[in-house]
Order: sequence, then C-alpha cells, then structure tokens
Amino acid sequence: MTLNEYGVLKGKAINSRNGEGNSPHFQILITDDEWRHRIAVNVKSKAMPSELLYYIDEDFNHPVTSDLQSLSFGFHELESRPGKIALDFIRGNLFDILKMKPLPHDIPGPDNDLNELLHKYIARAIAMENSEVYAFGEKWGPETKRDKYFGFAPGNGIHDIHMNQGNSKNWEKDDGVYQDGGLLVHLPDEERWVAIFLAFQSQCFHTDDTTGHRIVDACNGISPENQDNNVRVIAALINPKGHDYGLESILLLNTTPQLIDLTGWALADKNKKKAYLDGSIKAGEVIKYTLSGKDMQLSNRGGIITLLDSKGLKVNGVSYTKNEASRQGWTIVF
Repeated sequence: MTLNEYGVLKGKAINSRNGEGNSPHFQILITDDEWRHRIAVNVKSKAMPSELLYYIDEDFNHPVTSDLQSLSFGFHELESRPGKIALDFIRGNLFDILKMKPLPHDIPGPDNDLNELLHKYIARAIAMENSEVYAFGEKWGPETKRDKYFGFAPGNGIHDIHMNQGNSKNWEKDDGVYQDGGLLVHLPDEERWVAIFLAFQSQCFHTDDTTGHRIVDACNGISPENQDNNVRVIAALINPKGHDYGLESILLLNTTPQLIDLTGWALADKNKKKAYLDGSIKAGEVIKYTLSGKDMQLSNRGGIITLLDSKGLKVNGVSYTKNEASRQGWTIVF
C-alpha cells in the first residue's frame, strides 16, 4: 500500500521534547516561516526487541544534499523512484547498514540513550540561526484541533521518520521503495550536514524492488550485522581524461579467503541501470571492471554504485558527490 503522502519538510527547528509514555516519540517543532509543524520520531518499537537501530553520520556527504538545498521552506511531496530526492536505505547507498546499532530510549544517566542523542543534534540546530532541518516521512494534517504537544493550530506534521520497507506482517501495508524516513540537519556555520537514520530490529534489509516487502528467504530475522558484505566496491574512476564513454571503471575487493564466482552479479547506478559481471575474483584480490558505457554510467554530477549478487540482493554500495567527481582522471577511493 505504501505511505499516503511521502515527502520532505524543510524548516527551522525551534523546540523539542523527549519521547515518553507507552509509544514514545521524540518531538521536534519546526517552522517554515509561514506554518508550524511537529516532527514525531519513533524512539521505541512496538515489536520486540523494542530498541531501535540507529546510525548517525556527523559529516554526511551524499549527492542528495545538493538537491535539498535548492528546495524552498515547507513540505514537498516526493516521487518514490530512483534518481530523485526520495530516500531508500537499501538502494540509495546513504550509509552502511552494517553500522546500525540498537539503542534504548530511556537509560538512566546523561548522554546514553536515543532521546538524548537526538536532543544533542536538534539542540545544535535550534541554537544555530541559519540551520535547516529536513524531515523525510509521511505528512499528516491539517487537523481540526491544536497540536497536543506544542499548542499551535492547526495541528500537522511528519511521522514515519524511519525505514519504511521490509516490515513484519503487522506493518507490511506501509512497505514501499524510495520512501524511507530520516532526519538531515544542515549546520552551515560548521560547514557540515548531520544525518540521522533509524530502523526497527523487526525489519528486513533485503526487500523486493517493486513492493518493498521483505524477501523472506534472504531475511528470516537477520539483523544488519549479519548481512553479506564479502565483496566491496573500494574505488572508481568516475571522470576519466577525455570522454567518459567506455573509460569509466570500478574496483572490487574480495575480503574472504575463498574464490567467489561473479557470474550473474551486477553493478548498478543511481538510475538502476545495470552492468552484468562474469568471471571470478580470487581470495583477497582486487578486480577492475571497465564499463562499456552502453548500460550503467557514472554521472559526474554525483551518484551511487551498488553491487548485486546473482539473486539481485544488495551486497555492497557506495556514493560520491559532484565535488568528488570533479577532478578529471582521479580515482575516488571509498
């Protein structure tokens, strides 16, 4: 079924409240200069285990940020498809899901739970006058009553600020691709972006490319820590000297002690165009694939590179920005 109205809200954070109660959500008050909005961020799961998985990048570097800066303040509905601004934890190569860790929302003591972690970055955004917060998720409202947390009227906001695919049966109706939630905080005075990504431990990180439903044979309760990542994209020549056609190349590393057959594997770009591989890669060795230019292409304006196995499951993925691709003839190391 997917989310009803998926998009991104751009605005200025002006207040926040920790998540409490039976279904705790960290609450953020956002203004877009005309309206106020509440961002409701899950900090505890209804499904066991209850601790959310989180990953925070304090210096987020991804091509999506350049597209976001051109947006006006307010809510923008997004197309859920590749090559656009919509987030997808699996297909967008936003971060390494192996780095997601579980964290409770209410551990006694300072600076040690999810509420306090979110507060740290939102408080920084509140304090910085020209900061911007980008909240990805599903829009609700306007309501006929005042907001129950911050009192503004009409009540409205964004929720589902977490991965929205690979759900267990009870929440399967919300599954979809390119509709994941997330928080991105732009701190221009510090010349950096902070990215906050959340997921439930009950979710699966291998999902169908059309429906976003979990691929049962590839999941079975497997957490991100147990996902295969045996062959990795370690470098790429994005912007070769002269014309790019037929000269772009990608380096793969086999991290295992075994020979790996790459027949039927594929490399994919941000538009899901694929270059299929063949041959094998020896234990601990690096292999170079030169792209023909007839299928997959590496945009000089920023993009992603995804490695898929013979079943179409993601093995590894990286991203690069326009700035990184600007140096002609240089190989980018990931």
